[in-house]
This record gives sequence, C-alpha cells and structure tokens, in this order.
Amino acid sequence: MKKKDVLEQLNAMDTDELKEQADSLKESLFRLKFKKSLGVGDSVSDIRREKKTLARVNTLIMQREPRVKGKKSAARATAKAGR
Repeated sequence: MKKKDVLEQLNAMDTDELKEQADSLKESLFRLKFKKSLGVGDSVSDIRREKKTLARVNTLIMQREPRVKGKKSAARATAKAGR
C-alpha cells in the first residue's frame, strides 16, 4: 500500500481504532524481529515499514489527545526555573 493511502486510512480512524492499530503493529513488529533473529525471514524492509507506520499512528494519537500536565511536569518546570 502506498504511503498516501496509509495516511488517508489512518486519518479516517478515531482514537480508539488508532490505539488498537498501534497494538497490532507492535505485535507484528515483534514477530518480524523474532523471525529475523531466527534467520527465517529477510524482511528488513518490512520491519522498517512497520516501524514507520507505528510512528505515524502514535503521532496521530498524540495530536488527537489533549495534553494534561501532571504534578511531575509542574515540579520539573519549577526546578528548572530555579536554576
């Protein structure tokens, strides 16, 4: 599938579907790496493609979810400001 088609398909998904897709890609990536380590598959390009798709999915998830600053983030910001 071409990159443009993949992007259109990912943009059409909602956040829950993207999270499911990310889990699926993580499992697929694990299996591809395992096959490569066994010497069964010579699929470096497949691994690279899965990693890039997973990064795209994670980027879309991060863009869609609102950022919530926690206590640790505020504490780090004040600690850096005090330096």
